[in-house]
Amino acid sequence: MYNVPRHSGGHPRLTIAVIVGLVLLVVGTVAWFTVRPQPQFETAAAAEPPAPRPPLVVIEALPHLKAQLDRWGPTGQFTGGILVAKGDQVLYRQVYGDADRSLGKPLALDSRFRLASVSKQFTAAAVLRLQDEGVLSVDDPVCKWIQPCPAAWAQIRLHHLLSHSSGIPDLMARPGWGLRRVTPATMEELTADSERYPLQFAPGTKVSYNNAGFNLAAAVVEKASGMPIQDYLQKAFFKPLGMADTGFDDGVSGVVMGYANLEGGPTPQPNANVSIIPGAGALYSTLDDLLVWERALHGGKLLTAESYAQMIADHAPADTPKERGRPRRDWGYGVFVNSIGRRVTPDFLDRQIFHTGSWSGFRNLMTYQPDEDVTVIVLSNNYHQRDVVFLLSQQGMAEALGRPVPVSMAR
Repeated sequence: MYNVPRHSGGHPRLTIAVIVGLVLLVVGTVAWFTVRPQPQFETAAAAEPPAPRPPLVVIEALPHLKAQLDRWGPTGQFTGGILVAKGDQVLYRQVYGDADRSLGKPLALDSRFRLASVSKQFTAAAVLRLQDEGVLSVDDPVCKWIQPCPAAWAQIRLHHLLSHSSGIPDLMARPGWGLRRVTPATMEELTADSERYPLQFAPGTKVSYNNAGFNLAAAVVEKASGMPIQDYLQKAFFKPLGMADTGFDDGVSGVVMGYANLEGGPTPQPNANVSIIPGAGALYSTLDDLLVWERALHGGKLLTAESYAQMIADHAPADTPKERGRPRRDWGYGVFVNSIGRRVTPDFLDRQIFHTGSWSGFRNLMTYQPDEDVTVIVLSNNYHQRDVVFLLSQQGMAEALGRPVPVSMAR
């Protein structure tokens, strides 16, 4: 017979019961973390290896678009790259013109272009991914993440930064923009600059296109993730998706030369200084990488359904006026939604999720029609080809959808 100890330690059966209970607790905890449903983005983007890339070959399966580009490409009326896809099937992939005119180096199918404001959707997706991970919420006050914080910003939420409705003056609406445009800056300096100016309107009462808001959103990503915005984008999106030709334009990334049509012809624009738009326009990418991004973003592989719905929802006040006499766009997070085919002739009314980009010698448009799953990407390394880029995007979209192909911009 065993002697029962009378000092601390308790009855042996009680001790065994406690041990068993602890074991069951540990096993149950492990099982809960193992079997609980994982967010959709985590399963698709992090666990699955990136799909193999198609070979870099010219594809010209849209005859109307090809005919237009056969006229515009050789004359230099369009310089850049264009890709049209329906689902995963590429219908058109071609480039025209030079990557560097001084070297006589032609553009290639995998040339890297400066994205300019097309970059905004990546910053918005980063904030929404952190929301999906439980780190933050778009309803968080900006002052929770940016400190010290001006008293005037007390009512601003992350939502307002992403929807252009914060009231913070944009970079280009401030005194001294010409000097700021060419002066490198850190994220901290950009934030301090924004803190100096009074709000233009009460948060949420209007929308006004705002690069400064997306720089602040990038600062929040850095604070919440503990890493620079470019590193977080690589970790969360680019590496899992195999987007090896996408990143932060640091001046040594092999981005093609951008041009502007100045006196004397196309003139190089080498001074990008994207340090002043880290969250608003600092990325570079390629046609194929952007198709991978579009397929993942709109295919539910990056964000939960709830966060994606927030991204493409209309966050503008109900009294936001029409634009140039046409129905206004929906102001999403880093994207817009509208029937932009209204702006060409003949027009078509399909709703498209899109964003444009223009900065330092580049003019871009990336658009997606969700009902027919059509993606169109047009990247130009000439700043002054705005209408050409827009018309080509809508010609490619209309032809892929089976609509009458536009022949001109509507006036």
